Amino acid sequence: MSYAGPEFGSPQPRRPRRRPLAVALAVLVPGALLGWLVYAGVSGAADNDGRAAAASPRASAPPTASSTTVEDKKPLGSLRGKVVVIDPGHNLTNFRHPAEINRKVDIGTNRKECDTTGTSTNSGYAEAKFSLDVAHRLRTLLERQGATVKLTQDADRPYGPCVDERARIGNRAKADAVVSIHADGAGAGQRGYHVILPGRVHHGIADTRRIVAPSAELGKLIATDFRHATNTRPSNYIGHGTGLDTRTDLGGLNLSKVPKVFIECGNMRDSKDAALLTSGAWRQKAAQGISEGIVSFLHGR
Repeated sequence: MSYAGPEFGSPQPRRPRRRPLAVALAVLVPGALLGWLVYAGVSGAADNDGRAAAASPRASAPPTASSTTVEDKKPLGSLRGKVVVIDPGHNLTNFRHPAEINRKVDIGTNRKECDTTGTSTNSGYAEAKFSLDVAHRLRTLLERQGATVKLTQDADRPYGPCVDERARIGNRAKADAVVSIHADGAGAGQRGYHVILPGRVHHGIADTRRIVAPSAELGKLIATDFRHATNTRPSNYIGHGTGLDTRTDLGGLNLSKVPKVFIECGNMRDSKDAALLTSGAWRQKAAQGISEGIVSFLHGR
């Protein structure tokens, strides 16, 4: 603070009779200012209308220790420590190995073929290509949230794996959830998705008793989130409008020791569903819906 007056800043020497006044001002003015600052800090200065003046942003309280460590906390959506196995249905080169994929394997209730070629759209877009593409998109979404993701196959083998081996891959991984991705091959006019749940099986090498309930929970969450993400309706030919179907004849489910479901994302043989299944943008929505269902399931465990 500066004070401009004839006695201060003048080139002329100060006169003795002015000195008491100057000393008094030098003492009183800082003292008054200090008093006002203390008053304003305690009571809050008033504006011209008599209202309390708004606090300056620069005068806001410093961040607390808790607010500075929020970013260091574990994200709400984190899936660290969770293992998800994605099972892309079929294999693009199964058709080259008919003897191998037709070999029968034990699924507990009976014996079935190792694998099949899967279906395709009328224009030739293969189910195996569809399922692997969605699997890749799904893997990316889950890994972004910290999950450990394993695929049963990644176009890295000549055929298969067989359905019993697909189940063993999930079991060995001690997966928290396994989802097998497919698309159906029903007749024209039959549309929509459905999620296949394991039924209760206790026969031979198959025992699903411990996974029936958690698998049903997983399947219901995926069915709900898939519908919201893709804006498609449940199957009009399986599941009576629920989008859910329970089966005991699938080796991949019968032999699983961990929560597992299949999802048929649509019917490749229906032209309207095929238009969706062959769209990259829609496949991203499909992956998003499946991912959201898995995340909801894992957060509840």
